[in-house]
Amino acid sequence: MTQQKLYILMISVHGLLRGQDMELGRDSDTGGQITYVVELAKALGRNPQVEQIDLLTRQVEDSQVSEDYAQPEEQLSDNVRIIRLPCGPQRYLRKELLWPHLDHMVDRCLHMIRQQGRVPDVIHTHYADAGYVGMQLSNLLGIPQIHTGHSLGRPKKERLLESGRKESTIEKQLNLGRRITVEEQVLEHASLVITSTRQEISDQYGMYNARDKCQFSVIPPGTDTARFYPPGRQPIDPQIVTMINQFLEEPGKPFILAICRPDLRKNLHGLIAAYGENEELQQMANLVIVAGTRDNIRDMEESQRRVLNDVLLDIDKYDLWGKVAIPKNCVTEQVPELYRLAVKRRGVFVNPALTEPFGLTLIEAAASGLPFVATEDGGPVDIVANCHSGLLVNPLNPEEIAQALLKILGDRRQWLRLSHNGIMGVKRHYSWDAHVGKYLKAIGGILHKDRKRMRRVMTHSMRKAPMPLVQKALISDIDNTLLGDETGLRRLVEVIKASSEPIAFGVATGRTLESTIRILKKWRVPMPNVLITSVGSEIHYWPTEKIDTAWRHHISHNWRRDALAEVFSSVPGLRIQPDENQREFKLSYYVAPDKMPPLRELYRLLRENRLHANLVYSHQAYLDVLPERASKGRAIRYLSYKWGVPLQNFLVAGDSGNDEEMLVGDTLGIVVGNHSPELEPLRGQEQIYFAEHVCARGILEGIEHYGFLQQTPIRQEMRP
Repeated sequence: MTQQKLYILMISVHGLLRGQDMELGRDSDTGGQITYVVELAKALGRNPQVEQIDLLTRQVEDSQVSEDYAQPEEQLSDNVRIIRLPCGPQRYLRKELLWPHLDHMVDRCLHMIRQQGRVPDVIHTHYADAGYVGMQLSNLLGIPQIHTGHSLGRPKKERLLESGRKESTIEKQLNLGRRITVEEQVLEHASLVITSTRQEISDQYGMYNARDKCQFSVIPPGTDTARFYPPGRQPIDPQIVTMINQFLEEPGKPFILAICRPDLRKNLHGLIAAYGENEELQQMANLVIVAGTRDNIRDMEESQRRVLNDVLLDIDKYDLWGKVAIPKNCVTEQVPELYRLAVKRRGVFVNPALTEPFGLTLIEAAASGLPFVATEDGGPVDIVANCHSGLLVNPLNPEEIAQALLKILGDRRQWLRLSHNGIMGVKRHYSWDAHVGKYLKAIGGILHKDRKRMRRVMTHSMRKAPMPLVQKALISDIDNTLLGDETGLRRLVEVIKASSEPIAFGVATGRTLESTIRILKKWRVPMPNVLITSVGSEIHYWPTEKIDTAWRHHISHNWRRDALAEVFSSVPGLRIQPDENQREFKLSYYVAPDKMPPLRELYRLLRENRLHANLVYSHQAYLDVLPERASKGRAIRYLSYKWGVPLQNFLVAGDSGNDEEMLVGDTLGIVVGNHSPELEPLRGQEQIYFAEHVCARGILEGIEHYGFLQQTPIRQEMRP
């Protein structure tokens, strides 16, 4: 276990998340995951090894939901808070519609980290959408990602296909292709994936190609025993009693309790069939179904409306009026009392779901002393093995469900034994303290490995501070600017390393990433924080080497690579460069200057063909065709926005025409002494310094001219 107190950033993007009065069951996005992340955050905050927990979610400003979800911050305890950041439209969106907006949340989180001046030790993400956000942050910040899937796309797609749904319909409605792709990527990237059961690893994650590339840890969720406990002598809240009794002809009988979202997978149809087709069960007990909160079924989303309509039709089919209670509004705070009322009436909890990854309600019921009947799939298998407080059934067999319920209800001694076992089993296996202990032990191991890795990486890296915390940035072209004078280069490296300021060092080059890394290693240059490669069409961060996906998305606008290649194939004076110089967002050509038409003619050709591109001509020998949003200069301006570093704090150095855009404007520019003639028109412009010295010595000369590193001595071996 690490001695340093931890700062953990948890991310749960979708649904409606707040610390109190959680609206569980309001829709399919606001369920057990919400309970889990809030309770985990609170439990971690109580542990002395944890300094700070931030639970990041989406800010929602919508008249259809509570104003609570629009508040930027909600304090849950002294060191635990919910932070809500804008992500796409202000209105509430179901999770399938959030994918195009997740990069926005990445950027907002980076700004938040910069403002607070501290980087988390670890990121823990929940569900695939948060997994995507966390993966980007993990790559950008160089910190480990822990992930909990909660539910997975591949198993869901398989179930829907088996039910007869068409693949095209599934994809249009649920965007499962994007979700599954991200889940595969997160499995490859995450340092640890936390599951609730071993079956989840073997059966669900076993469907993924990246399954064997990831480390798993089984840590079952806890339950709040301060809320879920057996009834004592105090009376049950009369409001709860009235809420249930108003539906029932014989309210004093035991009741069978089901609590779930109105979802087809929860198999309420099978439960009502089990009860409706068994006269003995109807005589012995009432049935209570709490299926979320609703005002008007007609106003609910289609899938929920269909489930509840079927529930009402099934109740009518079996003529169960007076035997079934289906309350409209049972808020989260009332659920513990509902369990205790069921215990006082010697009832049973039932979870007949077709699939159940974990089964948090079973633990809540067991902690309250309420025996249960549950599906033999997934999490309930482990819960029964640990707690011995319930029976497992085939959810597709209504008669088997009915017989299990009768077995518990009809045997008082067994009921008492299961009740006692549940209370003790939860304390032993499913308390939040036990969960947090296993959790922190697993994270401690991950952080120990990561810090050892980072120490090795830093010996070969220029990295001085995490990117969100840097105040300045020095970005240099490579060939004939950074490289070319070995003595000057060694001195420049010393100056940057000796700086007391949190400064980022980067390169901006026409080379590919692979070529960039090779040449820097050849010249023994410590790896930069940022690598702008392929003439600004790619941005990578060291030490992860991961590409900035938000930049890729940004520059893909109006990019038609194949059409551009076809048009330029007939332009005189151009010869396509080898494949290793071509990239997804870059076409590169050798130029015969006396034969190639002027750039204005090439742009006219693009307009005639309704194509868009940025043309970069350099050294009178090369032409790069880029997306209209891509260039070295635009990449630097993007970095300024993304990391919150003013352009005036960027010192940029170059020697040729493809450096021009990053030299002009609000940046501080250095043109080294060995520059190409094409940069001469910039001489005399404000904030562009023409150095006398060449290559790295010219950069040092520019650093001194601007006073860019005030506390670092520059003059040393500056003779030409």
